[in-house]
Amino acid sequence: MKFFDEARIEVIAGDGGNGVATFRREKYIPRGGPNGGDGGRGGSIYAQADRNLNTLIDYRYTRVFRAERGENGGSRDCYGHGGEDLTLKFPVGTLIRDSESDAHLADLDEDGKKVLLVAGGRGGLGNIHFKSSVNRAPRQHTMGQEGERLNLHLELKVLADVGLLGLPNAGKSTFIRAVSAARPKVADYPFTTLAPNLGVVRTAEQRSFVIADIPGLIEGAAEGAGLGHQFLRHLQRTHVLLHLVDLAPFDPDADPVRDAQAIVEELRKYDEALYRKPRWLILNKLDLIPAEERDARVSAFLDAYGPVERHFAISAITGDGTRPLTFAIQDALDSERARIEAERAARLAAEAAHLAALEAARRLAAGEPEEALDDDEPDADTDTPTRTD
Repeated sequence: MKFFDEARIEVIAGDGGNGVATFRREKYIPRGGPNGGDGGRGGSIYAQADRNLNTLIDYRYTRVFRAERGENGGSRDCYGHGGEDLTLKFPVGTLIRDSESDAHLADLDEDGKKVLLVAGGRGGLGNIHFKSSVNRAPRQHTMGQEGERLNLHLELKVLADVGLLGLPNAGKSTFIRAVSAARPKVADYPFTTLAPNLGVVRTAEQRSFVIADIPGLIEGAAEGAGLGHQFLRHLQRTHVLLHLVDLAPFDPDADPVRDAQAIVEELRKYDEALYRKPRWLILNKLDLIPAEERDARVSAFLDAYGPVERHFAISAITGDGTRPLTFAIQDALDSERARIEAERAARLAAEAAHLAALEAARRLAAGEPEEALDDDEPDADTDTPTRTD
C-alpha cells in the first residue's frame, strides 16, 4: 500500500431539520390547537484513532465528508429524526488542523481516542412551543440551524521511541532489519527507502521499543534537494535519535565528518526542538574496515567531529555491536519513561491540590461549614473507654 502522510479534506455537519406549524384537526374537536413538532438534530462528524490504519490514503481521493441532515418536524407532535453521526477513522499519530486559521484541533495520539470535529445544527422549533394564553393559534416556527463545516489539514506523525537519521546508504534500513522483524527494502543505490518504516525491537519478554526508519537526508534538503524535509516530521515524537554514519564510503572523495555535520545542520534548519533531542552517533560498516584499523578510524572520526552525547561503532549487516546498542537504548528509554510518568503524576497531584483549594475557598465565601469528621473516627478530645474486670 502506498504511504500517504498528508491530506486535506472538508467536513460538513448535517443541518438541523425545520420545525413546522400545523394544527390539530379532528372530527368533533373544534379549536384543536397547535401540534407542529420540532426538527431533528443534524449529524455531527467525529475523528477517531485506529491502530489498524497506518496511512492517510483513504483521504487522498475522497475529500468531502457530509453528515446526515436532521428530518423536518411533523404534525401530531411528531419530532423529526436526528441525523446519523459520522465517525472518520485515522491512523494513530494523526494531527488535525484548521486549514484556514492553522489552529490545532486534535492530536490522535492514542488508539480509540475520539474527538468532535464539527457539530450538527440544532433542529428548529414547531409551533407547539409558541402557544400561550394570548396566542392560542400560533403560526410561528423556526428553521433548523446549519451544521458546522471546516477545511482540515491532516498530518500523520508516526509514533516511535527511536528515530534513525543519516545520509542515503548509511545503513539505516540494514540496521532496522538487524534489530527487529521489519523487512524494509535494501539495495546498493541511494534513496532505496521512500517511506517511513517501523520496527519493534524486543530486548526482553516485557521490554521493547519502536524504531522508525525514514528516507535519507542530504545536504541542501532545506532547499528541496533529494526528498527534502518532508519525512522529518516522523521523528518529532521520538525520544532518542540515532545518527548513522557510513565510516567506509565507496566514494574516495567523500568526507564522513563533513557529511555528518551537514546532516546535523539540516536538522537544525528544520526544527530547533528536534535538533535539541538526545542524539547518539552510530558509526556503521565496520565490516568494511580491516580489524587492525577500526579503533584508529573511529578515534580519528570522533576527534574531527567534536563532542557527542554517546557513540557506538557497529556493523549492521553482520550484527556486530548492535546488541549492546539496543540494550543501551532500552535503558535510556526506561529512564525517560519513568521521568515522564513522574512528571505526569506530579502535574496531576498539583491540579488536584489546586482544585481542592478552589473548592475550599468557594465554601468559605459561601459560608458553608467545614465537612464533619467521619463517624467512624473517634474524637481526639474524648477519652477512649477501657475495659475493667
